[in-house]
Amino acid sequence: MTLHDDVSRTRLRGDIRVNALQRSDAQLQGRGGRCDRRGENVGPGPAPEETDVSTQIVILAAGLGSRLGRSLPKALTELHDGRTIMRQQFDNIEEAFGGDVRVTVVVGYKFEHIVEAFPTASFVYNEQYDQTNTSKSLLRALRATGSAGVLWMNGDVVFDPEALKRAAHLVREDRSFVTVNTSKVSDEEVKYTTDAEGYIAQLSKQVEGGLGEAVGINYVSKADKAVLQRQLQRVDAQDYFERGIELAIEHDGLRCEPVDISDLYAVEVDFAEDLERANLFV
Repeated sequence: MTLHDDVSRTRLRGDIRVNALQRSDAQLQGRGGRCDRRGENVGPGPAPEETDVSTQIVILAAGLGSRLGRSLPKALTELHDGRTIMRQQFDNIEEAFGGDVRVTVVVGYKFEHIVEAFPTASFVYNEQYDQTNTSKSLLRALRATGSAGVLWMNGDVVFDPEALKRAAHLVREDRSFVTVNTSKVSDEEVKYTTDAEGYIAQLSKQVEGGLGEAVGINYVSKADKAVLQRQLQRVDAQDYFERGIELAIEHDGLRCEPVDISDLYAVEVDFAEDLERANLFV
């Protein structure tokens, strides 16, 4: 695996070698993998290709996760059943979509631990993981996955396997959506409203009169992907990806369906108490 960024460092372990070279676009390449010449892809497995031969799935796991107070990336936090958060996500993905999926993980903080834990995945490196938010990590992933629609999720969400099964038909039909929980509306969470036709109208932490909360599992169709990328490029570095969706709705007419999974569990693990709650379900 090779990492190219603006920091000079070398790491050796077995047949894995990490070199950082001076280059404007970050790239990672894994054992037997290929380097995406567009400058965004990392991959121990096959690089994401511009085809629709499989479901494209992205996990955003670049952040520091400092609020949880762990030394490893938050996605590698162990649950009571012995799995990590990301392992639970991979298991849910396989249960819903089988083996015909291509999983790309956006990594940053201590990326080598995630790469070693999931050697069959492809990876995108966000070298500015400590300066940017999920909007820029998602932007990198969308660029690396070609023209196909993409299902993505935050790497810190522990969720019911049924959630992906419920949304699978929308992925097959290539319809953009945001999964939501209408059973609670917390001030500190991303909230949403809908328009007269039932599509997402507003999507942010600042929404007033929210109908529920965004869960952090979403899909952008092939037709909508370019406009979402454009708006993600436009937003501030510290914005969440929901800001890009909201701008695409406002300026480009993006039609995004809410998928209600209120009857299922989905816990975003930010703090120790969130982890305790997530462990009640696994």
